[in-house]
Amino acid sequence: MSAFTRKFYVSDTHFGHEAILGFCNRPFSSVKEMDEFMVDRWNSVVRDTDIVYHLGDFSFGCPERAVAIHRRLKGRKYLILGNHDLRRGDSVLPHILRMEWERPPVLTASTSDGGNRLFLSHYGHRTWPGQNRGSYHFYGHSHASIPHLGLSRDVGVDCADVAFTPRTFHELTAALPGLTSAVTAA
Repeated sequence: MSAFTRKFYVSDTHFGHEAILGFCNRPFSSVKEMDEFMVDRWNSVVRDTDIVYHLGDFSFGCPERAVAIHRRLKGRKYLILGNHDLRRGDSVLPHILRMEWERPPVLTASTSDGGNRLFLSHYGHRTWPGQNRGSYHFYGHSHASIPHLGLSRDVGVDCADVAFTPRTFHELTAALPGLTSAVTAA
């Protein structure tokens, strides 16, 4: 990874999901407007060489539309599988597998960012690997309905500070309570 490569995190884009507009009170008049806004926001911050961890529920609905949107998004994309990325029986949807991910999609992943360890999952966990050693936990699924807890937080597009845009580790951890001393010590 280049010294200039940045990492971003985001979840629950639900590209193509008409009903999500009402379910989550998203401020768009149509799913097309929502999708185009999120593509523009994504590409406004992510460069082609950057890494983006998408923590699940990439799309819902038309597979061809989802694949076309995926091709338009900048960055080297990794998918942590969400419930809408899977069929019943937990096999990955075929169109999700056709997308050009850096690696095959997985249920959970671990990475580091600026010397900080992270556990990534679509679902919020009460405990996670490395939690007692200062590891952070980013998740989605809850659409901003679960408050941040300790070093864990929702990174879904519906969170006010995410605002439909992939965010960096420092942007996301700035909102965690009591974090100033933990980041400084890391």
